[in-house]
Amino acid sequence: MKFNVLTFGCQMNVHDSDWLIRAMESRGWKAVDESEANIFIVNTCSVRDKPEQKVYNILRRLGHLCTSPGDFVAVGGCVAQQIGEGFLEKFPYVRLVFGSDGIAKAPQYLEELAVDHEKRLVVNDFLAQYPEREGGLADPNEELLPPGIGTIPGQAFVNIMQGCDNFCAYCIVPYTRGRQKSRLSSAIIDECRALVKAGIREITLLGQNVNSFGLDKNGSDLSFSQLLYKISEIEGMERIRFTTSHPKDIAPEVVKAFGELPNLCPQLHLPVQSGSDNILKKMGRKYDRARYLGIVERLKEACPDIVLTTDIIVGFPGETDEDFEQTMDIMERVRYESSFSFKYSDRPGVAAVKMNPKVSEEVAQKRLTHLQERQKQITRECLEELTGKDMVVLLERPSKRQEAGGVSWRGKDSGGRVVNIFFEGSDETLQLGGKLIKVKITQSKNHSLVGSKVGDPW
Repeated sequence: MKFNVLTFGCQMNVHDSDWLIRAMESRGWKAVDESEANIFIVNTCSVRDKPEQKVYNILRRLGHLCTSPGDFVAVGGCVAQQIGEGFLEKFPYVRLVFGSDGIAKAPQYLEELAVDHEKRLVVNDFLAQYPEREGGLADPNEELLPPGIGTIPGQAFVNIMQGCDNFCAYCIVPYTRGRQKSRLSSAIIDECRALVKAGIREITLLGQNVNSFGLDKNGSDLSFSQLLYKISEIEGMERIRFTTSHPKDIAPEVVKAFGELPNLCPQLHLPVQSGSDNILKKMGRKYDRARYLGIVERLKEACPDIVLTTDIIVGFPGETDEDFEQTMDIMERVRYESSFSFKYSDRPGVAAVKMNPKVSEEVAQKRLTHLQERQKQITRECLEELTGKDMVVLLERPSKRQEAGGVSWRGKDSGGRVVNIFFEGSDETLQLGGKLIKVKITQSKNHSLVGSKVGDPW
């Protein structure tokens, strides 16, 4: 069978899609471009309204490509969890709908539907425990690359938990990903060890709120900080990252780890969402700006070079000009190197839907533009400060922009910054993906750095 996967949303969705592609290929299916496929899998996101609307547009387009009895579309992810049977009712060529916990058995269901052209399935039940995927193999004795290996050479992602128990007023995740379920620490460590053995140099631990790992009903024998230390001890483990962190759950031991673990990258995505105590309370974030800034202060004490990034929502119901200025103030205090910022949008079933007054589209857009323009300036200032410094870069792929006389590659330093390096005299056949190289930063740009190599890659 020839299939194509379209992915929207967060890194967890990207990771899920990578796993699903490899699982289906292990069963003899072939991943192809959309124009060649007869089975289409759409992995969806519903955190904001725009991605959800995009899914409907994509499904209408894919309907024109389903021309034979065996052609069909499968919809997975958060929108699938949310809409469920509604997809079957609205789109006759959609024959499989699987939610967050359903992906573990999606390969089996896809095979069943490829044989039985009349069958249609909705798999949306939440499971009580984390659903281990066991490789998704047709033959249990067949070998498959470790589950976390994705498409970027040298890098991999490992799920450590799923779901969330926080129920922030604006967030649909607890309703589409379910309640928090921590994975067994032994399974996580075994997967990380297998990835390193397979040549992976950087692992990112994934979860909706990794800081609360082990705190759910079924729990775990390790806390998140203990898990970090165990993974750090794996022989050959060169870089560790994790995302995403809820500020209310970050333990002092995790902060301490940034100063003690040499392979824990000095980078943390710490969503603030708003700098106003008034709005944070309405959002149900369970921390105030003083507590958040205290966490930032301790992080910088433990690891002075730490790179902090964040998420910010503007235009939350009831946000005043003064509330927004508090958000701008916290940006200035923390000086995030980058941020993901969005206008608030109502999501079905969340508490904020009923909150008033709503901020007008015009005001929200004006605030967002102002915030994003200031973020661009801060990002540029932070990058300029790095000129002349040495850093180690994990190379990923050839740069989009090339110049005569050699080839340029892009990669990331330990802080997650994009660095482009020119290899003079080399041609496009040069294979450097997954290699590390020491560079000296020679130039800063709006969102990236340029470096010259110091020594050879390894």
